[in-house]
Amino acid sequence: MNVYDQEGQVVGELELSDQVFKAPVNLSLLHQAVVAYEANQRSGLASTKTRANVRGGGRKPWRQKGTGRARAGTIRAPHWRHGGVVFGPHPRDFSLNFPRKMRQAALRQALSAKLADNELMVLDSLALPEVKTRQVVDLIRKLDLGTNVLFVTAVPESTLKLSTRNFKDIKATTAQSLNVYSLLKYHRVVFDQSAVKAVEEVFGR
Repeated sequence: MNVYDQEGQVVGELELSDQVFKAPVNLSLLHQAVVAYEANQRSGLASTKTRANVRGGGRKPWRQKGTGRARAGTIRAPHWRHGGVVFGPHPRDFSLNFPRKMRQAALRQALSAKLADNELMVLDSLALPEVKTRQVVDLIRKLDLGTNVLFVTAVPESTLKLSTRNFKDIKATTAQSLNVYSLLKYHRVVFDQSAVKAVEEVFGR
């Protein structure tokens, strides 16, 4: 695979591991990986108060008989305004267990799919000289990457990360933090050479 510099010129070649970048794609496994990722991002902290939790309502609002009105024992009953909520949400755990071997297999398949669709690119370096949004714009324009890009480095590149934070659809991450959801979400994925080696070391076992 060709290796480019930040000007878009070919500066070398890199041999990719078939085990990581040419794995057979199983769409069902990729779907499971995305579902598990999104479920594990849910906080599950939504909470409502039942009639037992709402403050007030300790006194019977009127006597049981003789008023002509319906019987009532508390002003915090669910059918009253400011009353409790019936069957409302309460804090819960939405997380799904996704085995490590399945997660790694799904990531290899996502990388293979990106390579097969010509949506994966390797640069010699992704380091930027200074923190400037304009530098990311120029880099994307020179490489013709479009507006939906994921940059992957071996180690955190603070200048790149800070320069991309103003973009909604452009993100910088590391090889260790790579996940199937991000690979499938972004149209183009750009690695630096050291990130490719890091991915092959971790997921090529």
